[in-house]
Amino acid sequence: MKINVLTLFPEMFTAVTGSILGRACEKGIITFNFINIRDFSNDKHKKVDDYPFGGGPGMVMMADPIFGALNSIDARGKKILYMSPRGNILDQTKIQQLAEEEELTILCGHYEGVDQRVLDHFDMEEVSIGDYILTGGELPAMVLIDTVARLIPGVLAGEDSATEESIYSGLLEYPQYTKPRSYEGMDVPEILVGGNHKLIYLWKFEQSLRLTREMRPDLFEEFVKNSKKLTKDEHKVLEKVLK
Repeated sequence: MKINVLTLFPEMFTAVTGSILGRACEKGIITFNFINIRDFSNDKHKKVDDYPFGGGPGMVMMADPIFGALNSIDARGKKILYMSPRGNILDQTKIQQLAEEEELTILCGHYEGVDQRVLDHFDMEEVSIGDYILTGGELPAMVLIDTVARLIPGVLAGEDSATEESIYSGLLEYPQYTKPRSYEGMDVPEILVGGNHKLIYLWKFEQSLRLTREMRPDLFEEFVKNSKKLTKDEHKVLEKVLK
């Protein structure tokens, strides 16, 4: 996948281009292209914003530098996302859809947003990571990049890792433990070191059910509604949790 990012602060993205995603780049699985919008300003001071027509607080990013940046990568007609608090919430379904794209372009806004003509001309999809306001679109873009990239085959070491964790299975993740078996008077559950893989799986399944019921009852209710495909043993565990 190729990911183009239009931003005023390309240096911020070193936070997501190292480690796992860095190795994915080395393998050619992902290619990043960070574009500094200021490079396309015709102002001698590289100004990219101005006061909004009609008045109001703050400044608005001007259309011309953004048009220039998008035209430089021939973006029109391609999948372009604008990180915006008024967009649709980034969820599992949207993440899986985006992970199937061959190329994504992400626009990071700042100030009070961008000139609406940018969004209209390039038919952008507005995406939000939550009902709150940040100072710019860079952090939301990083969240989107990280969560989409991990679903691309070959990015994670274990092919099952991307879909078994947390809400991708419909449930929250079960508790995890590592060495030592005993620490500060607290022991790892005996079943996890017993070697019976079936019992270990059912224990993890039960813990996920209980955690989801407690912390995300909305997800738990949805999981129960769609539980017809569970095995006989899984159904027994679910009935135990429901009591």
